[in-house]
Amino acid sequence: MVATTHEPPSERLRQAEELKNAKQIEQAIALYNGVLAEPSENDQIIKEQEYAIVHLGQLYRDLGLAQELAQLIRSSRSFMGAIAKAKTAKLIRTLVDYFSDIPNCLPLQIDVCKETIEWSVQEKRIFLKQSLETRLVALYLDNKMYHESLNLISQLLKELKRLDDKMVLVEVQLLESRVCHALRNLPKSRAALTSARTSANAIYCPPLLQAALDMQSGVLHSEEKDYKTAYSYFFEAFEGYSSQDDPKAVLALKYMLLCKIMLNLPEDIQAILSGKTALRYSGSDIEAMKAVASAHQNRNLQEFETALATYTHELNDDPIIRSQLAALYDTLLEQNLVRIIEPFSRVEISHIANSVKLPTQQVEAKLSQMILDKAFHGILDQGAGCLIVFDEPEEDKTYETAIDTLKQVDKVVSSLYQKAAKLS
Repeated sequence: MVATTHEPPSERLRQAEELKNAKQIEQAIALYNGVLAEPSENDQIIKEQEYAIVHLGQLYRDLGLAQELAQLIRSSRSFMGAIAKAKTAKLIRTLVDYFSDIPNCLPLQIDVCKETIEWSVQEKRIFLKQSLETRLVALYLDNKMYHESLNLISQLLKELKRLDDKMVLVEVQLLESRVCHALRNLPKSRAALTSARTSANAIYCPPLLQAALDMQSGVLHSEEKDYKTAYSYFFEAFEGYSSQDDPKAVLALKYMLLCKIMLNLPEDIQAILSGKTALRYSGSDIEAMKAVASAHQNRNLQEFETALATYTHELNDDPIIRSQLAALYDTLLEQNLVRIIEPFSRVEISHIANSVKLPTQQVEAKLSQMILDKAFHGILDQGAGCLIVFDEPEEDKTYETAIDTLKQVDKVVSSLYQKAAKLS
C-alpha cells in the first residue's frame, strides 16, 4: 500500500485536507483535480500529484463514488506512465483496492481491472499485469464467474512457473483451490491447495497469505467432516488474521465456533469467546453462532429456526456456514422426529407435523427419506395419513453361521486333499 499518513507536500494540499476535514467536499475535490491537471514538470509537482491521486481516491472511496474512482484511475494513466514502474504498480493496486470498500460495484471493478491490464500490456509492465490478473481472478470468484476464473488461472500459472515468481504463484494456486471448491470439485481443490502449500514452503510467506492458506485448509477439512482438524486450521487462520487486524478474523472465529457445534461440543464455545483475542470480535456474527450453539445443545428445532430467521445475514450469506448448518438442521430434525414417533406403533403424520411445527408435506418427505435410510423401520400409509412403525427386526444369524460352517468345511477338505496327495 502507498503511505498516506505523511504530511501534505505543499500548502495547497494542506488546504485540500482542511477542506475535506471541514466537509467542504466539492472544494477539496476541485483542489485535488487542479493539482492533477498540471503538467508533471518537476519532482515537486510529481510528489504533489502522487499525494493528490491517493487522497482523492480515498475521498471517492469514503463517499462511495465508484464511477468517479474509475475515472480517476483512467485519467491518471498518462501521469503513471511518467513515474517509476514500482511506484506505478503500488499506486494502481492501492486505487483498485479502494473499490473493495464501495458496495455493489463489482462489475465496474472488473471492467476497470481489465482496462488497466490492457494498459499494462501496452506499457510492457509484466509484473503489474500479473498482479492485476491475480486480482481479476479474485473478482471473478466473488462474481461467481468460475469458468472465466479457471481460464485466467490456467494462463497465469504457465507464466508464473516460467518466471518462477513463487509469491504470486501461491496466491494464484490458492485462488484455484477456492474456485474448484466453489464448483464442488473437491479433489482438484485439494490438489491446488497442496501445490500452494508446497510453493509457500519455498519462500517467506507473509502472515495474511499464510492465514488464507490455513483458512482454505480448514474449509476443505470441514467438507470432509473432519471438524477436529478443521478447527485447528481455523484457529491458526484466526491467530494470523487477528495479529494483522484483518477483518477476516471474525470469519475464522465463526468457523471455529461452527466446528465446535458440529463436534457436538457447544459447551466449549464460551471458553473460546472468553479469550482475550476473541473478545475483540464480539458482535452480531458471534451472537448468531451462540444462538445456533444454544439451539443445538437444547436439541430444539424451533430455537434453531428462530436463530436462522433472526440472523439471516450472518448465517445464510456465507456458503460454508449455510451448508454445514443445513446438515445440522437435518440431523436435528431427524432426532426430533425419532423422539416423537418412538412411543407409537401407528401415528398420524399431521400429529408429527404439529409437534415439530412444520408443514405436513415436508414431514412426510423427511419420514420417507428416513425409512429408506433405515433410520427406523416402518411404512407410510398415505391414504390414512398415518405412519406405521414396526418393531426393530431381530437379526437372523443363520446366514452368517452357514457361511462360517462352509469356510470350516473348506479348510477340512483342503487339509484332507493335501494329506491324500502326500500318501499317493
